[in-house]
Amino acid sequence: MNYLYRIICVFITLLLFNIHVSVFAKPLQVTSPDGSIEVLLSQTYPIEYSISVSGNMIISKATAALYFNEPEETHSPITVKNIKRSSQNRLLTPHIKQKSAQIVEHYNQITMIFDNQQTVNFRVFNSGVAYRFNAFMDDHFAIKNELALFEFIDSTRTLFPAENSFVSHNERTYESKQLSTITESEFASLPLMVEFNKSKLVITESGLKDYPGMWLQGTGRESLRATFPKTIVSSKLQKGSDRNELIEQRSPFIFESKLAPQPNSRSFPWRILAISKDDSELLTNQLSYLLANELAINPSWVKPGQVAWDWWNANNLYGVDFIAGINTQTYKYYIDFAAKNGIEYIILDEGWHHLDSVTNVVEDIDVKEIIAYGKLKNVDVILWVIWKTLDTQLTEALDLFAHWGAAGIKVDFMQRDDQAMVNYYWKIAQETAKRKLLVNFHGSYKPAGLRRAYPNVITREGVRGLEHNKWANYITAEHNLTLPFIRQLAGPMDYTPGAINNAQPSNFSISFARPMSKTTRAHQVAMYIVYESPLQMLADSPSAYAKESQTTEFITAIPTVWDETHVISAKLADHIVIARRNGTQWYLGAMGNSNEHKINVDLSFLPTNKRFEMTLFKDGANADKFASDHKIETKSVTHNSTFILNLAPSGGAAAIIKEAQ
Repeated sequence: MNYLYRIICVFITLLLFNIHVSVFAKPLQVTSPDGSIEVLLSQTYPIEYSISVSGNMIISKATAALYFNEPEETHSPITVKNIKRSSQNRLLTPHIKQKSAQIVEHYNQITMIFDNQQTVNFRVFNSGVAYRFNAFMDDHFAIKNELALFEFIDSTRTLFPAENSFVSHNERTYESKQLSTITESEFASLPLMVEFNKSKLVITESGLKDYPGMWLQGTGRESLRATFPKTIVSSKLQKGSDRNELIEQRSPFIFESKLAPQPNSRSFPWRILAISKDDSELLTNQLSYLLANELAINPSWVKPGQVAWDWWNANNLYGVDFIAGINTQTYKYYIDFAAKNGIEYIILDEGWHHLDSVTNVVEDIDVKEIIAYGKLKNVDVILWVIWKTLDTQLTEALDLFAHWGAAGIKVDFMQRDDQAMVNYYWKIAQETAKRKLLVNFHGSYKPAGLRRAYPNVITREGVRGLEHNKWANYITAEHNLTLPFIRQLAGPMDYTPGAINNAQPSNFSISFARPMSKTTRAHQVAMYIVYESPLQMLADSPSAYAKESQTTEFITAIPTVWDETHVISAKLADHIVIARRNGTQWYLGAMGNSNEHKINVDLSFLPTNKRFEMTLFKDGANADKFASDHKIETKSVTHNSTFILNLAPSGGAAAIIKEAQ
């Protein structure tokens, strides 16, 4: 009896000790290298954590966990087995130097190892916080749900890209909402911004592979909760459509294992909380790239550049002696235009093939002849395809495109980011890389890490861009000045700038076949410097560009990748003035909202003891009434120069700064 009593006492003591360790253990602390961001973590599961920025708490209680096959409420207590700390400080050199030629990777990390075969890594950078789960699991496991709950301090405003369905192009405007007013029935795609008195936070993800994309829904409180599209059991194309799917049935799970029939260790996506102390820091944030999957190919053949686009301008050529349209002569004209202006690519968008087959070319098009003609002129050709049709003919189609000599494909209308669709993106990246084809994803979710592993995925949409001017009036200057702070933080965005027909809001009109921008000409030109896309479209007609040759010469002199980025002045939805360097030349882009702006520009980012020639493309004296009005002037400048930049309503400016001869 005494022996049994002692066993019971030991058992109770061990039980109380475990409860004490798991519930009352001192929170773990990890800070950013510069000490400005502090994260406190519980030693419990689910994990609870708080985040402070410069001593001010912004997240009071966030919660994170993965729930597998069994119901959430039946989990036994989970405890921490081990804790590891590490740090990293190195320079990365991306093949596609989108913001800069090198990226600093500097963080402190804490890893918690739990007794349920899960670990979690928390990394704290000077520019934000990220965490990811890892698990050692048997084959045929599934995830019922992932808990990611963000509890914020005080009354908080968010810019909320509201969605109606998990079937979406993710091309949204950003609605200003108080968090507490967002109900559980309202949800948004990522990236999403939350604003505080002294800082801003953008939530997004990276390392997204074989897993669904994360979305955020309201709670009716000062918090946001992650939600995920469940795996699809059955779907079919909607009647009469070649692209829009009807989801007939989803499973109870957000993820189902596709591992080999043996135990495996796998990592799940990084949850990113990008943090800025001022707005300008969001424009240079690199967390999406830093947390992406490592390079998987030799990308030496991947070539950034500009591309002449046919669809937005509806092939509106004039002053030619042939009938413009989807035919070989039209695309040869696009190639001639591109060759004359040093544009690297043209695109054959929708219409070049019958929609039931991506290899069934329409009779007025000779793709081989067009591509061969382009090769003679040093202009490459990109081919538009529908994702579903391509998927049914994948090997045949990609082999044929490569045989023709195409440079890449524009894949459109995926409109989902469930596990199967995310895997489709990776499959396309891999199969095109084998054949040295570029990829531009349209009708897509936001960038989430694929571009680092496969730099041939050179850009993507997932943004409400210029095309919406063809059917709506909500592409305002304010919207254009929201995108760089939120959507662009996730990665390249194919906004497709370059409208030559420009209007102020008071005289803007909707025309599908003869579209215009709701901004000044100079605002459109500035996008080529402010907006990041290693493959950058010229959306308007070659005939329009030929007529406005000064504008065209200026646009086509702007590169699409950068060695260095310097933010001069930036305020969300108000204005941006940014300078970027490519080689020895600097490029300055300025965009303003629907108000006039007078901005003092300091050129102290230029090297000292050198003289430069600055060619400035700016709003004309009457751009407030006639938005196409612009002026080009040249002046001598140095490191010590300053000047006042006058932006018209919905206006802008762009400058090319070269060393003086």
